Amino acid sequence: MDMPGYYEFCCRVKIISGHDALEKIPDTLAQLNAGRPMIVTDKGVVGAGLIDIVVNAISNGVNIRAIADDVPSDSDLRIVNSLARLYREKGCDSLIAIGGGSVMDTAKGINIVVSEEADDLMKFSGANALKRALRPLIAIPTTAGTGSEVTLVAVVKDHEKHLKMAFVSNFLLPDASIVDSRMTLTLPPAITAATGMDALSHAVEAYTCLAKNPLSDAHALAAIRLISDNLLKVMVNPGDKKGRLGMSSAATLAGIAFGNSMVGMVHTLGHSVGSVCGVPHGACMAILLPYGLEYNMHKNGHLTAELLLPMAGALVYAATPKEERAEKVIALIRRMNQDLYEATGGRHARFFKEVLDREGKEMVAKEKLLDIAKTALSDGSIFYNPEDLDYNDFLMVLEVAWEGKPLDIGLIKKG
Repeated sequence: MDMPGYYEFCCRVKIISGHDALEKIPDTLAQLNAGRPMIVTDKGVVGAGLIDIVVNAISNGVNIRAIADDVPSDSDLRIVNSLARLYREKGCDSLIAIGGGSVMDTAKGINIVVSEEADDLMKFSGANALKRALRPLIAIPTTAGTGSEVTLVAVVKDHEKHLKMAFVSNFLLPDASIVDSRMTLTLPPAITAATGMDALSHAVEAYTCLAKNPLSDAHALAAIRLISDNLLKVMVNPGDKKGRLGMSSAATLAGIAFGNSMVGMVHTLGHSVGSVCGVPHGACMAILLPYGLEYNMHKNGHLTAELLLPMAGALVYAATPKEERAEKVIALIRRMNQDLYEATGGRHARFFKEVLDREGKEMVAKEKLLDIAKTALSDGSIFYNPEDLDYNDFLMVLEVAWEGKPLDIGLIKKG
């Protein structure tokens, strides 16, 4: 392994994991000198009965001042600002985020506004705009994918401008993450599939992109092994508590990995598809991951090849010729997408023209690919991709990912 001459690594989130980890929340809040939290969640989490599980687990010693359940599927600038006002009105002193990536990002945004005594989140967009610690925040993931419970990033959408704005600071790291198997037992199959592939994309890009380092590598490889061992198992047996906890641990590990080594073109394009067409992030990651590895193959194929060991095990790794291992990894990821497609009755999309809304209509019209490629040009994650991409490169990848065709590697620049 090439050792970087310099790197930074930070994960100061206290992680509490287990089948009964929620019961540790009162003590955790007390250690943070807090006890009047606002719970931030969404209606899907409430409808699944997960809020009741949390409230019952922490009822002694915690004075819940508000439960805000109107977080949309894409975190929204207006919701952040309005919930910050609710936080102040109810006299809260901390936040408990219960949900997926949108809920986590929303809670982080609220925390910026209330901690900075501001009225608009947009004053703090970009990197390192925050200069001091924020209010206590406990993150409880209900999906095994985003890793937001251990990342220093919040992505909030400005729906009026059709842009996703990034907020980056070590101060955005939650104080504690509660990883409890009860929180994902009711996760629907299609969401289990998409969020699992989201976690895989985090780990794979963390390991293969430019800011990788030995500590992020260790977390990424452990995440990949857990996902390979558990994702299809929980698809077949959703009530498998051990498998669910394994997937949740994988998402956390992957979150730590990419939070310290960043990501590349898979996320660049995924953010842009989400901004322009509203496609859920996990679906974008599942579709784009093999294409990103193919596009970067000539620069980092040796790193992709190393992922065969955690993905397939020692016997397959040893039996596969060295020069074929990278292609084998990509084939395994496509096979995983196919298996998930079959396990969900076709609801897990393998390419963009298969992504449908609730009414069965295509979410990514082919003519929108031009707008997506333009949007991708302004996404900062591309900085860490091993190979450069311009507008035409983005469009080329999008077109084959829309059709489900293989990428013509001969068309890729060799700069």
